[in-house]
Amino acid sequence: MSGSLFCFGYGYTCDHLGHDLLMRGTWRISGTTRDKQKRDVLRQQGIKAHIFDYATPLSDTPEFLKDVTHILISTPPDDLGDPAFLMHADDIAEMQNLKWIGYLSTTGVYGDRQGGWVNETSAPRPTSKRGSRRLKAEQQWQTLAAAYDLPLHIFRLSGIYGPERSAIDSVRAGVARRIDKPGHAFSRIHIDDIVQVLIASMENPKPGSIYNLCDDEAAPSHEVIAYACKLLGRTPPPLIPYEEADLAPIACSFYADNKRVENTKIKEDLGISLKYPNHRLGLDACLSAEDTNIFRQKSCLQG
Repeated sequence: MSGSLFCFGYGYTCDHLGHDLLMRGTWRISGTTRDKQKRDVLRQQGIKAHIFDYATPLSDTPEFLKDVTHILISTPPDDLGDPAFLMHADDIAEMQNLKWIGYLSTTGVYGDRQGGWVNETSAPRPTSKRGSRRLKAEQQWQTLAAAYDLPLHIFRLSGIYGPERSAIDSVRAGVARRIDKPGHAFSRIHIDDIVQVLIASMENPKPGSIYNLCDDEAAPSHEVIAYACKLLGRTPPPLIPYEEADLAPIACSFYADNKRVENTKIKEDLGISLKYPNHRLGLDACLSAEDTNIFRQKSCLQG
């Protein structure tokens, strides 16, 4: 597989995907960032980076999109929806060489299911502002795709973690807390598994598809912190009852939703075998990546 990928919002996921594709030697990668320093770092890595501040449309968009074959959208939406859609829907609709569009959404669109299971056929019922914004963005892209027969794929991501962005880093930084809310569980997905799902979809496009991305084992956050402490040889912080935790509003929004996410579709549709089917294997890999210096240092690229 070869092509030209453009990423609206070149953050953690796009960086890992772009690196994988660049290593193949048959891809051109470009994308947007809001930070000038990050733009310069990306350009040093061979990525054609452009500043997109979500308030002003990119200039000369048709020119630098004309040869793009794949688009990945990860710009965070606001109450009006997705900024890439709001400013560049017409440009994307007119692209002639487009083979695949991926939109990175969230399993937050399903809302609270009181610990029950959801899959891709479950009706979205967001209970948070974040989930409502993502659902609106999904619907914007779906409307455009239907009108112009665009090859849209929606990826609903669970909590993303990986090297330099995991419970291991929280424990080291001294900010990890073990919150106890009985019966509550989070679904997660390692960045390497996100990348393999995206590439599998790019290799086998199925326009209109929606995929849940998560591992096989939803788990309480306090178990994940405890395992990270075990790996680091540290004593886990004490359990704090949820009612006494005094959480920030964004943390409260995560705990407000309680659901378990099915991932059967990525396995059956895309032939995915998860590299890290649970958080223990994923955290083992995060630590191993540090020990063997596999992970590339990119502190400027964590947005």
